[in-house]
Amino acid sequence: MPRMLLIYLMGILLLFTTTVANSAPTSRAELRALIDRLAQSYAVDSDLVHAIVRAESAYDPAAISSAGAIGLMQVMPATAADYGITSKDALFDPQTNVRVGIRHLKRLLARYPLGQAVMAYNAGEGALERHQGSVPFAETQRYTYLVLTDYLRRKNIAPFSPQARKVTGITLSPAMARGMSAPQRVDRSTLSLQLPQPLLRDNPLARQGGNSSAQAFGPASRPLFESRP
Repeated sequence: MPRMLLIYLMGILLLFTTTVANSAPTSRAELRALIDRLAQSYAVDSDLVHAIVRAESAYDPAAISSAGAIGLMQVMPATAADYGITSKDALFDPQTNVRVGIRHLKRLLARYPLGQAVMAYNAGEGALERHQGSVPFAETQRYTYLVLTDYLRRKNIAPFSPQARKVTGITLSPAMARGMSAPQRVDRSTLSLQLPQPLLRDNPLARQGGNSSAQAFGPASRPLFESRP
């Protein structure tokens, strides 16, 4: 191959690599916009996705937990494989990570009420089923409290109100923030009172802004929630 042609092709490759690297979202605003866009495309409430991202990684695409969860939504490689992503490196790409995380979250929301879906995202569906819908692990209690109170406040719903119980399907308490008590379960029939599909599409209560529970507790990345019995 002529030297000039080789230099030309190498230049094109370098330009392409640089363009791809520069196109990946890096700022908090770009990451938020990416999350909003993907949440809308999968018809999942973006407020919930943001609450999970804040608790999982504090918007750090390079976050890695002690258990091997990766990226913004702290996706486990085994979970990613269920959605066709078999490369760990791919999970450091914000778009890939958020897409897999949202797809997994949507699956959980289709199977469980909100509170239980959040527990299952942290502890796994097996743990949720073994404990009959209320995971008692201290880390899961803290995680669930953090995500749900953040989410509810962004919906202008008091976390300990009857409305919060209708929306989440569990009873939140301050003790959960310390991992000291399991949430009470409610009969599934009462969930008919909750907002119509409040998580699988935007609803009139949805709004951006407000105070984040993550700010009150500090960044709660996955390494804080990995020591499971």
